[in-house]
Formats: sequence, structure tokens, C-alpha cells
Amino acid sequence: MGGMFGESKFKILDKIPQAYKAKTIFIKHNSSFIHVLQQMNEAGLIFPVIFKPDLGERGYRVKRIANEAEAQQYISTFKFDFLVQELVDLPEEFGVFYRRLPSQIKGEVFSIVGKELLTVTGNGKSSLQELILSKDRAKLQWDTLKLQHTAQLNRVIPSGEIFLLNAIGNHCLGTTFLNSNHLISEELNNSFDKISNQIEGFYYGRFDLRCESVAALTAGRIKILELNGCGAEPAHIYQPGFSFWKAVGVMFTHWHYIFKIAQENNKLGAVYLTYTEAKMFYQKFKTAVQP
Repeated sequence: MGGMFGESKFKILDKIPQAYKAKTIFIKHNSSFIHVLQQMNEAGLIFPVIFKPDLGERGYRVKRIANEAEAQQYISTFKFDFLVQELVDLPEEFGVFYRRLPSQIKGEVFSIVGKELLTVTGNGKSSLQELILSKDRAKLQWDTLKLQHTAQLNRVIPSGEIFLLNAIGNHCLGTTFLNSNHLISEELNNSFDKISNQIEGFYYGRFDLRCESVAALTAGRIKILELNGCGAEPAHIYQPGFSFWKAVGVMFTHWHYIFKIAQENNKLGAVYLTYTEAKMFYQKFKTAVQP
């Protein structure tokens, strides 16, 4: 279905050359805690790491796992297949949307979203709880943050200290999305042509990635965390203040390309999904992501 929903994140990552992606392993839902630790050890993964569902969306159950106790808690409460991924501790995070028609040799990047993680800045007077509740974007995440930072809620944050509230770069978890389309260049397009042409059957999708700098991004020196297909969005439209009607226009163009690629692939022998098949995929997906 081109990544509309219900696709395995691991199977998609498996298609990406190792040089460009974060180290990731697949864990079956019935695996024991000891087995998970063994698989991590064999893969060379050490805490902290990221746990995330193999089928999921919008940051559902994506969590930074700091130690064995947190890993055991996650495993005991999550009953579906999931991934363990290395924590890529690089300073810049972007979502880079690429498109290419099957009949074309070269494609293009048409959307870049920069990600500003949810933080508060200390003033030397206010506690962490007071700082969270005084910031609109953080306040919306209070129910989650009060559990995540229970031990530090009463701590006064020193003046100028930036306190990271959530390390997951997802809009639903408080991350600010920034229109970074000014970074699109011919060199960037060439870099993502090179990467994309190494992924079998790939013509359209958003690379969620981390990198050292903008220069590294342009040169294609990146670590891909996920590659999302046509169910993804050109997320630069969520820049605060971005025009609603301009965003609607972006989405119509987005859908237009999906149809064009589908038509070309169909002429090359790809069979369209039937309504019944699509419904079955959807029911399986919704079952997998239920809280």
C-alpha cells in the first residue's frame, strides 16, 4: 500500500543501506526480558536506546529506555512486536520528503521539516513543574511529563539551563515543527537521489533522520530513524503561523504525486489494492496500535 498504514517499520528499514540508518533490531511480542537483553547484546546495543512499535503512528509508545528496569517495564506492558533502536545522539533532526516518478532517473526533495524538541529554560527561581505549567506547549503534555519527570518536578532549574522534556521528535509529543524548505538545494537533491536509488521499489516518502549539521544533511551524512511512505505528510506545513490554505494546497500536490506514482507503477505491473484488502490491512493496523 505504499506505506499508507500498517507497514512494518523494520522491513522498510531493512531495505536501507546500513551506512545510512540507525542500528535497529526486531523483537517478537512474546519475547522474554532476558531474550531481549541477549538480542541487544548480540547487536551491540547498549542503554540508553529507543523502544518503538513495529506498527505504529504519531509517536505511539515510542520511548527512550535508560536502563534494564525501564526495559522490563516496557516489555511487561506492550503486547505487540517492537523495535530496539540505537539512540542517535546527533544535534540536528529533520524530516526530509523525497519524490521521484518511476519513469524518472532523478527525483527531488520537496519538503524539509526541522524539529525543535520540547524544552524549558531555567530562571534560577522556578521549579521544573512551574516551568512546564507556564509554557503553553509543555503544559499540553503535563499528564505525560509529570510521570516522566516525577523525581525532578520540585527541583529549581538553574538560570539559563535548558532542560529537555521529551527526547522524541514527534509533533504529538510537543516538538515544534519548523519549515526548513530553504535548505533544499541541488546538492541535497543529488544526495537523496543517491540514497533513494539504493532502496528497492522506493519512489516517495519522508526520511526521519538525525545528522551532525546542515552541511552533513546536504552531503547525505545522515542516520535514518524511520522511512515513512505515502501515509506521511510534508510536515513543514506545521510551522507555527503557516497558512491553512497554503497547507491545503501542499497536501493536494502531495496526493497528486501519490496518484501519479501509483498509475505508473500499475502500468509496470503493480496491482491496485482492492477495497476488501485495504479494509483488512486497516483493521489489522488499528488492532496493533490500540492502547
